[in-house]
Amino acid sequence: MWLLIGLGNPGKKYERNRHNIGFVVTESIRDDKGLPDFRDKFSGRFSRGDALAVLLPQTFMNLSGDSVQPAQAFMKVEPVRIIVVHDELDLPFGRIAVKVSGGHAGHNGLRSIIARLGTPDFVRVRVGVGRPPPGFQGDVADYVLADFDASERAELPGVVTRAKDAVNAIIDHGVDAAMTTVNQTASKKK
Repeated sequence: MWLLIGLGNPGKKYERNRHNIGFVVTESIRDDKGLPDFRDKFSGRFSRGDALAVLLPQTFMNLSGDSVQPAQAFMKVEPVRIIVVHDELDLPFGRIAVKVSGGHAGHNGLRSIIARLGTPDFVRVRVGVGRPPPGFQGDVADYVLADFDASERAELPGVVTRAKDAVNAIIDHGVDAAMTTVNQTASKKK
């Protein structure tokens, strides 16, 4: 069993924000796999099939672990079988990378999950949103809580597809094979 977590913030106000790309990717995977409708469980929106469960924490980003840890404990899923899809400032917009373990790099959703699980040893699908452009008025939080701009929105369907392909590669072929394929493909496109 895999537990797929999409990170974001609940509510219409945030649904088109860069910070919510994890929700977008994860909801699309649930749809593609024909999993049941979401229901409220574990302080989130939850759906479960035979080999995959999906969770969208509704606790706001900074408290994501308060949703993830109860789901993980209830399902008895080892942290290495948890995939977290999240926005990544340190990757250019549209770049996808797979990573296992490591720190939170200032991402408060990851920080909360690591704190509640007591380990950083879970899989991350990092979806690049890039850093704020020169002249951006505001700080990093303002940037990730802003909606994608028009040019990014035009490219978003392809980004979501590549992120879904990364998640499916992890589930179908294992983390190491997925890292090799996804990360090498991304570095060739530089």
